[in-house]
Amino acid sequence: MPSLDWSPLWLSFRVSLLATLLVFITAVPLAWLLARHEFRGKELLSGLTSLPLVLPPTVLGYYLLVLLGQQSPLGRWLNSIGWPLVFTWRGAVVAAAVTSFPLMAQTARAGFEAVDRRLEAMARTLGRSNLDIFWRVTLPLAWPSLLAGTALAFARALGDFGATLMVAGNIPGRTQTASLYIYDLLQANRRDEAGAMALVISVLALLLFVGSQALTRRMLR
Repeated sequence: MPSLDWSPLWLSFRVSLLATLLVFITAVPLAWLLARHEFRGKELLSGLTSLPLVLPPTVLGYYLLVLLGQQSPLGRWLNSIGWPLVFTWRGAVVAAAVTSFPLMAQTARAGFEAVDRRLEAMARTLGRSNLDIFWRVTLPLAWPSLLAGTALAFARALGDFGATLMVAGNIPGRTQTASLYIYDLLQANRRDEAGAMALVISVLALLLFVGSQALTRRMLR
């Protein structure tokens, strides 16, 4: 195999893990809200949740840059507390989380909608609180979908390019993820190295997806 710098791959793993964790703790409650409640503006919120899927990655990255840059109130506040996001690995985490958020939210919502509400109603007649019903009934039954959504979100975060480039930049050793590294290799006409790294990323994504599907089927038996 051609000589490769593996540090972008390890950075991609760290960014993807943190992005997936961030997505999980934010997308799951939102998915449950959309699946179980009717309220004014629900369709708009659902559309906004899916928007990163249809926006060009560079456009999404531009919006994040405007929101998080030093010219914005949020960006200035983050800089003042020593947590700048733009052109840092933390910015790569945010970009990856935003791009992968719809996959987690949509898959989790489908899982919650598939849970039989009669089971929840039965638990409610036994005096269980809504929070207790969520943890003991709804979440375990929807867990296979949550697992699948987590795998999809991780794989999407692992391969993000456009939004990450806009928000975090392409700084070797600091913000250069595997996808950005492949781009640089191609720019330098190092096609063998680029192909090798692309193959590694593809195999990892495929193994992750197949493994999650197998585990999901086992949990459904």
